[in-house]
Amino acid sequence: MPATGLQSAPGDAPDRQRAASDFAALLAIALATVIFHGLIGNRYGFHRDELQTLHDARHLAWGYVAYPPATPFFGRISLWLFGASLAGFRFFASLAQAAALVLTGWMARELGGGRRAQMIAVLAALPLCLVGGSLMMYVSFDYLCWVLVAYLAIRMLKTGDPRWWVAIGAAIGAGMLSKYAMPFWAAGLGAGLLATRERRLLKSAWLWAGAATALALMAPNLAWQYRHHFIYLDFIRHIHARDIAEGRTRGFLPDQLKITLFAFPLAMAGLWASLAGALGRQYRALGWMYLVPLLLFIVAQGRGYYLVAAYPMLYAAGAAWWERRAAGAAKPGMRRLGWALAIALTFDLGLISALTLPLAPPGTRWFQAANAADHDLREEIGWRELVKTAAQVRDSLPAAERAGVGVLAANYGEAGAIDLYGPRYGLPRAISGINSFRRDGYGNPPPRELIVIGLSRGYAERQFAGCRLTAHTHNRYHLRNEEAGDHPDIFVCQAPRAGWPAFWKKFKYYG
Repeated sequence: MPATGLQSAPGDAPDRQRAASDFAALLAIALATVIFHGLIGNRYGFHRDELQTLHDARHLAWGYVAYPPATPFFGRISLWLFGASLAGFRFFASLAQAAALVLTGWMARELGGGRRAQMIAVLAALPLCLVGGSLMMYVSFDYLCWVLVAYLAIRMLKTGDPRWWVAIGAAIGAGMLSKYAMPFWAAGLGAGLLATRERRLLKSAWLWAGAATALALMAPNLAWQYRHHFIYLDFIRHIHARDIAEGRTRGFLPDQLKITLFAFPLAMAGLWASLAGALGRQYRALGWMYLVPLLLFIVAQGRGYYLVAAYPMLYAAGAAWWERRAAGAAKPGMRRLGWALAIALTFDLGLISALTLPLAPPGTRWFQAANAADHDLREEIGWRELVKTAAQVRDSLPAAERAGVGVLAANYGEAGAIDLYGPRYGLPRAISGINSFRRDGYGNPPPRELIVIGLSRGYAERQFAGCRLTAHTHNRYHLRNEEAGDHPDIFVCQAPRAGWPAFWKKFKYYG
């Protein structure tokens, strides 16, 4: 009869000591990543997407246009604890990634791996942890929930106890409060169980208890979406059409190699070990758990990073398989392979850290290489200068015009920067039609004159009367990013030609 898995299984003292020692090692590595993020978190500035989250964190709700409520909620706690500190704002994202790192090691242990397997799995997952924890975005919490579901599924498969469905349901519900990608992962788990002898777990009443738990957690957000006419569906249709038009979905399969680099063989070893039964027949569902979302994302034309959270499970399986083979090998070849793998994974860690984390001094060749590899870095630079320039434009106006001036921003980075840094210059909150900024409206009374940021000259002149070019956005490093390169012009315009109500009705868009 299988162990319940929900009760403490008896074990000898050495086993418990080894488990405690392994956990301490995992915890030390995880905490080191949090400290590392705290040390480097202030080097550049807020990312464009973080400025959207920061705005939403100041307006808590059960849902938002672009994502569920979890990330703004943790952002609000960060504001309470740390104020508008950049490193503080990113704390919970780094903590979520650290927790996922510990779970990766635990998965290797549950699959039969000892200390070496756990360390190999963690080393493989470290680049994902560092990248995911470097920015306060919903993908960080979604990643943790995917890894948690995988860990709980392994526990259920190992013990055969269907009561784990309740915990799995809770993890799925939490994932749906982070990002609406969790159904792809849940479909993989369901298909994996259905395709193997573990399908008996689908017949348990505990499955329904887990489903009820997930729905209970999701209910407030579903109610919010209902009240707002499921606005996320409009948002995601627009974003998906944009991604396809711009070619962002064409490289889904090659992107899997970019995500994993030299850890890819370890992931494929984990996939093979799961499907071929090298880890034991009860874990075959894990292979399907990866393959089904992979195929669904290919069919749905998803972006490459959508599958990133599936790899810790494969790393854990591959590491446990390798350790088992190395222990039983008569020749030292497997041990040499282990050293080669550790060196390759360390190279991955160094390369990805150098090219994706805020480490390179702006303006250097190192930064140029990192900027070419990761376009997100450039979007962390220049926000303070943009707001300062807007304030200078306002100060250049005649005194009679300053009192009624507003600031209209095209994207959520510009609007978020105005709201964050504008008060120190006495600027009003931003007016924008993008995502959840639109609900803030245009003020009452509406502004008589506008500082317009991020719009083209043609659009500004069609929509507003009396537009004149007054300044350009820039940054101290003369770096070409979206603000300084794509739409640098700042205009001063009069009120909308059609009047504010008619203009506002059409000034709604997603990004």
